[in-house]
Amino acid sequence: MEQSSPKAIIMDEVAVSRAIKRIAHEIVERNEGCEDLALVGIVTRGDLLAKELARQIEEIEGVKVPLGRLDISFYRDDYLTHFSPEVHATDIPFDVNDKRIVLVDDILYTGRTIRSALDALMDLGRPSRIELAVLVDRGHRELPISPDFVGKNVPSSHEENVRLYLKGPDSHTAVEIFDVKPGDRVGSAPLGGE
Repeated sequence: MEQSSPKAIIMDEVAVSRAIKRIAHEIVERNEGCEDLALVGIVTRGDLLAKELARQIEEIEGVKVPLGRLDISFYRDDYLTHFSPEVHATDIPFDVNDKRIVLVDDILYTGRTIRSALDALMDLGRPSRIELAVLVDRGHRELPISPDFVGKNVPSSHEENVRLYLKGPDSHTAVEIFDVKPGDRVGSAPLGGE
């Protein structure tokens, strides 16, 4: 399917990289180091961001923090309305009990994805604390969820999609805004673009 052109590029590759570095520093500072710290990224783009944050934290502190990926497909409140949800693997290779977990996602919108992720994470154990890091907060919350670490606040309308693209699965790295086409739903970009 042909990809439409964005109506705006909110963050280019340099801005995305700077935001990730800043968030990594803020995570280390707020948690006073890396003891009992772990990162859990929400698939499909949050897990890629979490991996980059872990790399940055290792560069800053010289410590490899535990890293996991969380699939929330079956925890979504709209699960029954999706006839064939795309299921990915959850891989959390550490005990979440008593860990200070930073949950990582790409774009924060209504808060429903984060609510689902919290449910999924709590089914795995009882962390001592859960913080939220997002690259972009676009507003329009429907639930009382607020991020602890934000790369950029991007005011947007309900008729727009704010999407993160990352080199590797995508052809480029950027945060872009698109108009929502009739019949399309607001949400994340599929891996590999449109």
